[in-house]
Amino acid sequence: MRLLLLSNSQTEGLRYLEHASRDIRDFLAGVTPHAVFIPFAAVTRHYDDYLAQVQGAFGPLGIDVAGVHAEPDPVAAIRNAAIIIVGGGNTWKLLRDVRLAGLLPAIRDRVMAGTPYVGWSAGSNLACPTLMTTNDMPICDPRGFDALGLVPFQINPHYLHGNPPGFKGETREERIAEFGVLQPRVWVAGVREGTGLRVEGARVRLLGNATCRVFRGTVPPRELGADASFDFLLEA
Repeated sequence: MRLLLLSNSQTEGLRYLEHASRDIRDFLAGVTPHAVFIPFAAVTRHYDDYLAQVQGAFGPLGIDVAGVHAEPDPVAAIRNAAIIIVGGGNTWKLLRDVRLAGLLPAIRDRVMAGTPYVGWSAGSNLACPTLMTTNDMPICDPRGFDALGLVPFQINPHYLHGNPPGFKGETREERIAEFGVLQPRVWVAGVREGTGLRVEGARVRLLGNATCRVFRGTVPPRELGADASFDFLLEA
């Protein structure tokens, strides 16, 4: 199983996904360069516009990208995909629409068989057991919280430690701590902007220059850098 799970797609001063282009190129080296993109996390923009933006990022890497929304048989498109890409947006809508299209088992089977999966933000959340650690507002009913379950741990993308000056609401850490009280056996990786997790078989590596804050139950969180092993996240 091969997953590239990024926190974000846009970085100040850089083009779309430019901050991750080297990691994407390395991750997909040697793979047939034909990808199927799932744009269902988009809410306020047209899927074709989202697809064009992703094509603009992957095209220079030599990867052709087709949108699953334009396929006459989306399930067959996933089953025949050489690469599966899932973009960010609203995780609740993404999960709902992927479920309604019957794509959850097709994606899971394909990735478990070795097809590379690239996701960012909501697309990274979708690879987890549930969407319970997303940051997004529940704007629709996803017909259940269970997601792909490709990994046994949860991701909180766009992880921000602490609060901006003057903001007195709950911090991201406090929200994840609430999850930990009710789900004490589940690891949660707080993945900061500009970073991501690369999962290959039983190995997990942190990509990028920032650290990752890791949570589990009521145990004090750990701050780990790219030189640390993250393989423990795959422990059930």
